[in-house]
Amino acid sequence: MRRPRVLVTHHQVQPVALELLRKNCDVIIPTDDFPSRAQILDLCPGVDGLLWTSYKMKLDREILDACGPRLRAVSLTMNGVDCVDTEELMRRGIPLGHTPFIPNDAVADLAIGLMVVTNEGLFNATTNPNSRQSIQGSTVGIVGFGGIGQVIAKRLQGFEIGSILYCGRNSKESAKRFNAQHVSFEVLLARSDIIFISCPLNNETCQLFDRGAFSAMKCTAILINIARGAIVDETALIEALKGGQIRAAGLDTVITEPFPADSELFQLSNCVIVPHLGTATKRTRDEMAVRAVENLMHGLRNETMPSQFQ
Repeated sequence: MRRPRVLVTHHQVQPVALELLRKNCDVIIPTDDFPSRAQILDLCPGVDGLLWTSYKMKLDREILDACGPRLRAVSLTMNGVDCVDTEELMRRGIPLGHTPFIPNDAVADLAIGLMVVTNEGLFNATTNPNSRQSIQGSTVGIVGFGGIGQVIAKRLQGFEIGSILYCGRNSKESAKRFNAQHVSFEVLLARSDIIFISCPLNNETCQLFDRGAFSAMKCTAILINIARGAIVDETALIEALKGGQIRAAGLDTVITEPFPADSELFQLSNCVIVPHLGTATKRTRDEMAVRAVENLMHGLRNETMPSQFQ
């Protein structure tokens, strides 16, 4: 029986996952560490499966057309599916795998670390000690109260914060465990001292934090983004940080990555930036990559994936 041909779009796949994939499939990997879209398109024809590893490159109709009719399964080495034309995949009947829940702890830990560093001004030697705000007793807002948002809420319990607010389409029964209150986005902005962004990127959340949002926030508030860069209008964020509409921001993700060295955000003493490290622990990356391969193998066998996107 013919072994499936699988295209792995980039080299940044954990060795333990590649080993598992090579035991079962003929694997194609671009020669360049950072292949262009054109290079990936050249490798697509005739593959049975795609292991997609880039959240910055769009997996769309052009890619699917290039793969041709043999394509039977697609799997992402990440949780978010904003890089995929999910409607087109569904129309073609091609299952999509992703890695929900696995990165929750690592991303939440980084979020808490960013909160502390940003709030205390630890990377800014000129910080005025009198400008620091106490985390204890503060009101924390979480935009997106899914898996990562709830782990953030769990981690916050040790800080003796005053209250947790969250916004989303619906209230969640699980929020009672954290005494978290479901409110509108507008109320969350107005009342929160610390705001975490942990929602997915979609048409509703793209540039959700715009000039209007920043003007509605407390001037003493800090913003922590561990979701997707495009949820924040970066021009509006720069204006808010420079103009004192908010006190500070901590960013694990930005719109353009790698981050442009000449960005004005780098020049602002009240902005902390780390290079998208949310899932960057060996255990988390290994588990995500293995789950992605397991999803792909199930899809190639016409079986329901362990973590299939619905």
